Amino acid sequence: MIVFELICADRHRFEGWFASADDFEGQKARGLLSCPVCCDSSIEKLLTAKIGRQEAEPPRENTQPPAARPRNLHEVIDYILLNTENVGGDFPAEARRIHYKEIPQRNIRGVASGEETRELLEEGIAVMPLPVPPHKDWH
Repeated sequence: MIVFELICADRHRFEGWFASADDFEGQKARGLLSCPVCCDSSIEKLLTAKIGRQEAEPPRENTQPPAARPRNLHEVIDYILLNTENVGGDFPAEARRIHYKEIPQRNIRGVASGEETRELLEEGIAVMPLPVPPHKDWH
């Protein structure tokens, strides 16, 4: 098990436990990580500690070119829209089906009430609010 000290763009620090460095990178790439204080999904690693082994894993370099990372909210929204499937109001049910491996994993977005979101989180299903305004508000 690896413990990473994480930080969001608003400088909130928190820790996350992962099976491996690849597990962290995979969760980050799928948009499953967010700050527990402000829900920001721009998460970076600060400090690495390894539990259960003497040797520490060397920090991984960020191999994604800077131009590929979203630089502003419009780019974040574009990235989300291009890389997720909108399941609308079926979001809670689809998230559960994916989590419990009833269907193949895929990136989804949709709508859930506050209560549905709390229930998903209590089940251990990673969900987060997205900064995507309703379609009627797009310019």
